[in-house]
Amino acid sequence: MPDVVLQDVAKHYGPAVAVANMSLRIGDGELVALLGPSGCGKTTTLRMIGGFVETTSGCITVGGRDVTALPPNRRNMGFVFQNYALFPHMTVAQNVAFGLEMRGVNRSDTDRKVREALVRVRLAQYADRLPRQLSGGQQQRVALARALVIEPDVLLLDEPLSNLDASLRQEMKIEIRQLQQSLGLTTIFVTHDQDEAMSTADRMVLMYNGKVEQVGPPDEVYGAPRSVFAAGFLGIPNLLPGQMLPGQQGFRLEAGPVLRLSGQAAVAGRCFLALRPEVISIHAAPPSDAENCLAGRVEIMTYHGSAVEYQLRTDIGLTLTARAVAPGLGGPALLPEGSRAWLSWPATAGVTVSEN
Repeated sequence: MPDVVLQDVAKHYGPAVAVANMSLRIGDGELVALLGPSGCGKTTTLRMIGGFVETTSGCITVGGRDVTALPPNRRNMGFVFQNYALFPHMTVAQNVAFGLEMRGVNRSDTDRKVREALVRVRLAQYADRLPRQLSGGQQQRVALARALVIEPDVLLLDEPLSNLDASLRQEMKIEIRQLQQSLGLTTIFVTHDQDEAMSTADRMVLMYNGKVEQVGPPDEVYGAPRSVFAAGFLGIPNLLPGQMLPGQQGFRLEAGPVLRLSGQAAVAGRCFLALRPEVISIHAAPPSDAENCLAGRVEIMTYHGSAVEYQLRTDIGLTLTARAVAPGLGGPALLPEGSRAWLSWPATAGVTVSEN
């Protein structure tokens, strides 16, 4: 399968910039997630790649072929829309066959390809049903089969799991990943769900305000966010403002204390120490061997079954969130709201991120 290259691609709506000079290469057979909040430009980018939105400037190539000015039907891309866009008056088989018929494929080949596509998505027995007779997950599979049956060079997915409940989302993201890998299909999908992106994609492209904020494998982006936005979007509520000391010997909080910090790249000027809730331990008494420790009072305690989340207001005025294993699974005893508590974490636990 070919690669997809965006070179300085932009989309403006009058003075509003939806996508700003975006350059990105999606490798042959790679699955890339465009991730970000609503309005960040991810869907606009996907639709420019598919030809449904014209670029204001820049170039899009697929396998070295410039497709920037081509209409969608000449790009040989499969597109799965967020609402599936199935024809309600057509059967499952007719919906899947639609793209082949528009390409003038003969009837016998169309029937064979439709059967193969429905087998691939485990819907062969539903060929004669109408979309309204299917569950949400089954409708999603029909949309996927319709996109795959044309044997596309690239598969584009726009929030494909957003209309499904939690259990179906888990099931379908595994199926999409397995299909993509078995076909070796270059795939780009849009999502606002970080868990969905991290569990499915080879690489994540984190977008914000029409720009690429960070690109990399899920573990790299999750483990080493480069900005306050990236850290916050990827689920780090603890962002402590301050400044690194010379020689990277510590981190001075704006609130006053110096924290021990090791293994971090230097960040000049004001920056933030990002701490994930799961790296912070909570104690009912001062720990004796902690590298970093802040005292405070529990403001909120939330029970999540396998974990307990604490929001603690520290004596220096910062509010931190810690997550502990539930007592029934070997974690510490519950600390009620209003109780005195101490938070600790190792010097290697934090990640320094720039302000912008």
